Amino acid sequence: MLATLTDRYFSDPAWVFERKLDGVRTIAVRTDGGEPQLWSRNHRLMNAAYPEIVEALAEQGGESFVADGEIVAFDGRQTSFAKLQPRIHLTDPVRARATGIQVFYYLFDLLSFGGTDATSLPLRGRRKLLERAFDFRGALRLSRYRNAEGERFLREACEKGWEGLIAKRADAPYTSGRSRHWLKFKCVKDQEFVVGGYTDPSGSRAGFGALLVGYYDDGALRYAGKVGAGYTDAALRTLKGRLDDLAVSSSPFADRVREPGSHWVEPELVVQVRFSEWTGDGRLRHPRFTGLRTDKPAAEVVRETP
Repeated sequence: MLATLTDRYFSDPAWVFERKLDGVRTIAVRTDGGEPQLWSRNHRLMNAAYPEIVEALAEQGGESFVADGEIVAFDGRQTSFAKLQPRIHLTDPVRARATGIQVFYYLFDLLSFGGTDATSLPLRGRRKLLERAFDFRGALRLSRYRNAEGERFLREACEKGWEGLIAKRADAPYTSGRSRHWLKFKCVKDQEFVVGGYTDPSGSRAGFGALLVGYYDDGALRYAGKVGAGYTDAALRTLKGRLDDLAVSSSPFADRVREPGSHWVEPELVVQVRFSEWTGDGRLRHPRFTGLRTDKPAAEVVRETP
């Protein structure tokens, strides 16, 4: 179940409001007492990247369940997708632990438990089952919500430097796909973009200068601008290797891109970008790279508008 962005903030006793976390959305599945499995939005198994969460689910959950939540790492008091980056792509649990990056799995919904489907229950009913289903210690955490006070809670969230809130209709069932029963209240502007190319580096910089990014609109990849800030040296090296493997001779963008020293790639990589606003001609203002996403398919990346 996916949330819809809105800029119409409200308070309502029929809704609950919880912290928007900056991590990797994850569905946890366990069947007949077997090893729990962690699945990303694009159906990628992530057990090797987060072995301690798999262990915690096996120790604290029942024999069979399907739960929804977000895997996060903290930078101080803030959840940080950038901090999580070194673990996201790992396929060896020993290397994942060796990063020293502590991760937590915040659960916020329960789809089934003990073989019984819970998706038709209202959210409050599913939450009561969730609270009883796990112990929520160690790597497992319960995502707390606040009743009714959406606008006041949003002000507090923004003052604390959070991503924002997710507003959820308390009597709604759990449905697949994007829904207006879950809404995003954002304190900052950020979203995913598809990489369609890059520019040459300048000065002492290695790898590339900026990523050329876009989003899909009716099947066409629209150009949104270049992203030249936010990269570590390690990110520049890793991304350049991926870009070289995806090189093509012509631009994948539907729009004409006039950037000197441009190179083109198959539009497969998805990156997370934070920015201040959209310009009048549909470009990103002050964009900053925050991470490479492997949990979201490129074809689903669209421009988020309230």
